[in-house]
Amino acid sequence: MASNKKIYLDYAATTPIAEEAIALMLKYLGINGIFANSASLQHDFGEQAYEAIEQARSEIANLLNAKANQLIFTSGATESNNLAIKGIAFSQQKRGKHIVTSATEHKSVLDTCNYLETVGFKVSYVRPNAEGMIDLAAVLNALTDETILVSLMHVNNETGVMQNIETLAQTLQEREIFFHVDAAQSVGKLPIDLNQTPIDLLSLSAHKFYGPKGIGCLYIRNRKKTLLTPLLHGGGQEYGLRSGTLPTHQIVGMAKAFKIAHERMPTDTAHCHHLQQLLMQQLQQIDGVQFNGDLQNKLPNILNVSFKHVTSDSLMLALKHEIALASGSACNSGAIEASHVLRAMGIEGDRLYGAVRISFGRYTTEAEIIRAGERIVEEVTRLRQLALE
Repeated sequence: MASNKKIYLDYAATTPIAEEAIALMLKYLGINGIFANSASLQHDFGEQAYEAIEQARSEIANLLNAKANQLIFTSGATESNNLAIKGIAFSQQKRGKHIVTSATEHKSVLDTCNYLETVGFKVSYVRPNAEGMIDLAAVLNALTDETILVSLMHVNNETGVMQNIETLAQTLQEREIFFHVDAAQSVGKLPIDLNQTPIDLLSLSAHKFYGPKGIGCLYIRNRKKTLLTPLLHGGGQEYGLRSGTLPTHQIVGMAKAFKIAHERMPTDTAHCHHLQQLLMQQLQQIDGVQFNGDLQNKLPNILNVSFKHVTSDSLMLALKHEIALASGSACNSGAIEASHVLRAMGIEGDRLYGAVRISFGRYTTEAEIIRAGERIVEEVTRLRQLALE
């Protein structure tokens, strides 16, 4: 492979859209396509768009083993998380004003909870162990008579560590406490059966599984019981929970991408596992390499690694024009700051400030991983030598 070819290793931030999804989306944009407003049911153009959306909704629901009317289309997981958490908080506050989450959640969950604390709610932030695992006993111990909601992500976006949401879901159902799961990083990579696991609300985002940006879903197991307070008001689309004209092209693209991800799940997982092992072997050629997060209980497409005596910003700056890496979350408006996830795991000092996230996927090649590993080792070695001069 040519050494000047740029290598994209930031799949956890966003994935390229599957070509099949792009081809389908184009049929819903131009004058000769199905471009009309799906709410304009007074004519055939609108009806065609409506039918396309409902078909896509059914396809996505089937892959989650859910019902079509349990899915609300949103702009993505950030909006879904906000709608789920604020929606429960404001609609259920007469029952109680306490929420339980973890200190390693995505910013869209943490910042939503921080906001709710300013308007009278109480939030307990459960800390993980040193490997990033949330102890279910700690979650249950945080519950009070005032608790109305537990929000816990399925797979961490910085470490790839998976949480045992199945066991917690059963326990919370027995206690009649709402359970929200941010599944942005797991949908399309792990099988999720919403008929078997009693999750009340589940957030997903298409651009994490090779679909378009700007579209996602919120699964609501029982809309009559849950009664969310909407964030947006207007035309009453999506059962009144999310007003606004639906983007037909994005929705059909999301459904197509999800179908492909579901079909390719074993193949994609095996591919990422192979790439992870290959990259780890390369990086371990040098001393002072530490992998962050439980390596036995994580998705293989995300690798969080620290290099002793090398800061993440210096390494990423050195490789900026060659290799796309990440430090912390991709949702911090481009700001490079110490990872709140690693800090919550008790990681400090060189290990914290030297941590980078390397994430790959379906289109990453073995040659790219080999080249990236070589360049990372070279730059880490060079930066350490500079520090000694």
